[in-house]
Amino acid sequence: MNPLLALQIAEHVRNEIREHPKKWGCLTLFLLFGPAIACVLVGVLIIIVIAGGAEGVDAAPGHVPGIPDVMLSAYQRAAQRITNIRPACAGMRWSVLAGIAEIESRHAGGRNIAPNGDIAPPILGPQLDGSGVGGNRTPIRNPDGSFARAVGPFQFLTTTWASVEQDGNDDGVRNPNNAFDAALGAAAYLCGTGPRDLRDQGQLRAALFRYNASQTYVSQVLANVERYDAVELRPAVAATGDAKAVIDAAMSQLGMPYAWGGGTAAGPSRGIRDGGVADRHGDYNKVGFDCSGLVLFAYAKVGISLPHNSRAQFAAGVRVSKEAGLGALRPGDLVFYRPGFIHHVGIYIGDGKMINAPYSGAGVQVDAVNVREYAGGVRLR
Repeated sequence: MNPLLALQIAEHVRNEIREHPKKWGCLTLFLLFGPAIACVLVGVLIIIVIAGGAEGVDAAPGHVPGIPDVMLSAYQRAAQRITNIRPACAGMRWSVLAGIAEIESRHAGGRNIAPNGDIAPPILGPQLDGSGVGGNRTPIRNPDGSFARAVGPFQFLTTTWASVEQDGNDDGVRNPNNAFDAALGAAAYLCGTGPRDLRDQGQLRAALFRYNASQTYVSQVLANVERYDAVELRPAVAATGDAKAVIDAAMSQLGMPYAWGGGTAAGPSRGIRDGGVADRHGDYNKVGFDCSGLVLFAYAKVGISLPHNSRAQFAAGVRVSKEAGLGALRPGDLVFYRPGFIHHVGIYIGDGKMINAPYSGAGVQVDAVNVREYAGGVRLR
């Protein structure tokens, strides 16, 4: 038999193994325990509805490319806490704060951001002496007579900060050059003191215009907000160096369709026919990845060339034994599944999770590692 055909058949069998047990298993459970499951689902739905009604709670991604993790945490925390300060304000979300900070400071770009949010060196705008720097033609002075200047990642005027200053990290200091303090101060400023619903586009535009009286500015922020609102949830990954580059490459493909036989070092590619599961899902008409194709692509980013087959990838690198458990894995390690022959591979991201292209009909996604099927890992670096 042609070796490539044999490998393709193996991949096809893997799809059948992974797809059908879940399908028939779920059906059997439903028939046996349908009433009980329905009660549980109703209870969960009630909890979700109650939780969803809590104003100001905003589930931010753990990591967004281009935003330092501390800054993202500051935006998220401010969106969650603002209703304690402005109870009449609704609809605040992390993306609104991120949309402003991107323009004002590029998320404190070029600065060191400590875990407590302190930014060094401080971000200081020019003195607003009316000389025309930054478009300023009207002198603005502090109460002591000195010229005002914009400070921090949200570029507050010193006079404005005095009216909205907040202690976002609970350290007893209200510092506009602290990410958590500044983000909560920005949220307070946008909310104002009266009723406001930032889910309403008109009210959001008015709040942004109050922040900076320029329609061009408002449009730029709204474009940023729309882009951040569309960000997929991504877990924070404690990885550095090559491992981070590999994981970031894989994460950049979240949602990309599964396509049997798809994926090259350059990115997603058109799938191929398998005569079974993949064909029923139309993989041959999709551009995407299969499990080993995603791994091949991600590791190509750090100069490692891999074969397009999970069993062949299992033979590469240094083995991490199954018996050592998931605790022995490091972010970036490959994780493999059996029973029987090796039929699936993913990239470990930490905390018992992996990113993978699971099966036809799905997309690239983050899943918990299935310890029952876990066959061990491979470390390539």
